[in-house]
Amino acid sequence: MELNKLYNENCLDTMRMMPDNFLDFIITSPPYDDIRNYNGYKFEFEKIANEIKRVLKIGGIMVWVVGDKTENGSETGTSFKQALYFKEIGLCIHDTMIYYKNNPMPTTGNRYHQHFEYMFAISKGAPKTFNPIKETTKYKGLANMKNRGENGALDYKKVERTDNKKIGNVFFYSIGGGISTKDKIAYQHPAIFPEQLVTDQMNTWTNEFDIVYDPFMGSGTTAKIAILNNRQWIGSEISKEYVEITELRLKENFTNNLFENGFN
Repeated sequence: MELNKLYNENCLDTMRMMPDNFLDFIITSPPYDDIRNYNGYKFEFEKIANEIKRVLKIGGIMVWVVGDKTENGSETGTSFKQALYFKEIGLCIHDTMIYYKNNPMPTTGNRYHQHFEYMFAISKGAPKTFNPIKETTKYKGLANMKNRGENGALDYKKVERTDNKKIGNVFFYSIGGGISTKDKIAYQHPAIFPEQLVTDQMNTWTNEFDIVYDPFMGSGTTAKIAILNNRQWIGSEISKEYVEITELRLKENFTNNLFENGFN
């Protein structure tokens, strides 16, 4: 299996070349509910989910970014159907995170504007890596922490607050032209990842030289962020049009020497 390469094929074909327990980390946003235009290609979710389970290392994490289309007056529920299927086949829903868009496209009708998508952290066993993003603690010193016991009674204990604490699991990003990325060519793809989103998740769940994979590489954000953060990467992209976007984007961002040293 060649690393640091984008495969122009169905992700099922790419994953069939991988040995069991091969990948440290997967991050992707699948073409759910036909919201993303994937040029008519079929999305075989259950087959893909089972291959993901096979190739993800024990202790590995996948961040699965997904939302729901509204049709016939109801949201489809695809997001949770997919998360629960991963659990059904033996993976864990380690965390349900929120990708909050500060500036979403306005929507019509009798609903509030849709500001978020789910980011399910799906794990194969307990995660082996966790490098949490932290923020400065507002209040320091000793504090009373409440914990409700099995009988419902509140238990108080003294804890020492540290200078920094983990952030919450709602991630806020502004999106759109010139914001999600500075790479103009990326916007030829209909639904690009914010670069900061991929950076935050990749740095949280992986270490340098880990192998990361995006089964729907799209505009190439996962590959770019992997290179910038010293991760090995693999991508699958069935659309030749999108492969060309990724190739041009990487060539615009990185020197020829980088490509000659294995970043194809």
